Amino acid sequence: MSVQKPRLAWQDTLAGFPLPGHCGKPRQNGCTMLLDKSLGLRETRDLLELACDYIDIIKLTFGTSALYPEPLLRDKIRLIRFYGVDVFPGGTLFEIAIWQNRLEAFLQNAAELGFTGIEISDGTIPLSTQDRRRAIQSAKTQGFKVVTEVGKKNGAPIPTLRMQQIIADDLEHGADRVIIEGRESGKGVGIFDKEGKIKEDEMEALVHGLPALEPYLMWEAPLKSQQASLIKRFGPNVNLGNIAPEESLSLEALRCGLRGDTLELCLDRMTTARQRASGGEVSSGGNPSTNL
Repeated sequence: MSVQKPRLAWQDTLAGFPLPGHCGKPRQNGCTMLLDKSLGLRETRDLLELACDYIDIIKLTFGTSALYPEPLLRDKIRLIRFYGVDVFPGGTLFEIAIWQNRLEAFLQNAAELGFTGIEISDGTIPLSTQDRRRAIQSAKTQGFKVVTEVGKKNGAPIPTLRMQQIIADDLEHGADRVIIEGRESGKGVGIFDKEGKIKEDEMEALVHGLPALEPYLMWEAPLKSQQASLIKRFGPNVNLGNIAPEESLSLEALRCGLRGDTLELCLDRMTTARQRASGGEVSSGGNPSTNL
């Protein structure tokens, strides 16, 4: 069963969105993964009624799904799937299953409960290359969509070349997408410094070595400033994760130029284009390094 796509409220009033181009569902790029820590059924239904077109994955984060009463968890998974959204248990639950040598039981139960995807990570536990590959292939055999994660939750740095190797290997062995760790805080981990600002040199070095694989990356970016920066750098179809449920529409507004952070960029670019067309002087406004 599918959900009827509603008419948008300002559809015939605006001459399109200022920043066009965000892919519609079902989409391969421009995906949004929400971090669901404790939404009840009513909250989940309200969220999906409002924003299901802008949500691709809901992750029941950490090991929280192990704390749900089973009937309620089944109802919630069924509801999420009804609205055409994938639903994953958190990577921490996967790591516990690996640590307890219960991978196959974990995958079987996840399938029986109705989860559509699995996150494979080693943010806390050690995981050998062979065990990582085996987990990816086992999850794919069970019919899951698979995202893997690169990065340590304690902020311990991984050399850029090693990250590139892990990403390429994960995708070669069946992962659908690879997440760049950003945690719930977005601070002091991955490409973010202790204040949550993007370490531009490290990010550029990472993607420079993966030009063909860039569309398969998903950046965990819980802070608005991070989301805006990544959209400005990679465009509206950048894949973003660890988004708070209440930020679903706010993020989509950023993707579409319906928020000042990205509308300002659109206006700068429009001004530059008009000046070029009229033969006038080009202003220095805007960011010439963006790919929008």
